[in-house]
Amino acid sequence: MVVGFNHNVMYRGEVFHIQTEDSGFNNPHIITLLYRGGTILASKKTSYADIIKIENLDQVVEELMKEQHKDMLRSLKAGQFDERAFGSPRSAPSPVQGPAESKPPAAHPPDPPPSPRQPPRDLARSGQSLDEVILDYLVRGEDL
Repeated sequence: MVVGFNHNVMYRGEVFHIQTEDSGFNNPHIITLLYRGGTILASKKTSYADIIKIENLDQVVEELMKEQHKDMLRSLKAGQFDERAFGSPRSAPSPVQGPAESKPPAAHPPDPPPSPRQPPRDLARSGQSLDEVILDYLVRGEDL
């Protein structure tokens, strides 16, 4: 039985924490919370009391937990919580990139996009942080 999932995710220059837990057989609920700086921005609670007697309950609950956790990640990345997190939709600045955003031309051609099931091979050249790569990987629907 999986007790829960926890991920810290960098989004728009801020760290968000997503936590999904199973309350157990006696209280059959899956709860997912989205935090920023210790403050809960969003929550989702799903009951599975209606399926408590199925034979493969542990497997089904684990899949439900994964989906609910990934849905919260997707919603965060889609900007659904921007107003609560930053005060207004898309009003907060993007991660600071310095005064000049132009970069010198690359000495080599860029790598082709990664396949849907693999993160970029070279994070330094991809321009994404490890958190962004993990978030993209999870949002695409891969297993945790």
